[in-house]
Amino acid sequence: MAKRRVMLTFCPEVSSEPIIYNIGQQFNLATNIHRADATEDRGWIELELEGEEKDIEAGIAWAISRGVRVDPVGEEI
Repeated sequence: MAKRRVMLTFCPEVSSEPIIYNIGQQFNLATNIHRADATEDRGWIELELEGEEKDIEAGIAWAISRGVRVDPVGEEI
């Protein structure tokens, strides 16, 4: 199993969507929120993803396709 920590930054258009839930369910990933700051229309979340590397990549690509900015945080775990 691979682990990766990323920073998700949400724009107003997707701030009310269940992005983290969908990443976990659709791509069979365990998600762990380390830090977050959110308002009604925007926010960011530092998130650890754990699962198969191909599923992590697919989950990140899906989030980007929804309009979420995804940046790496630190080194891979």
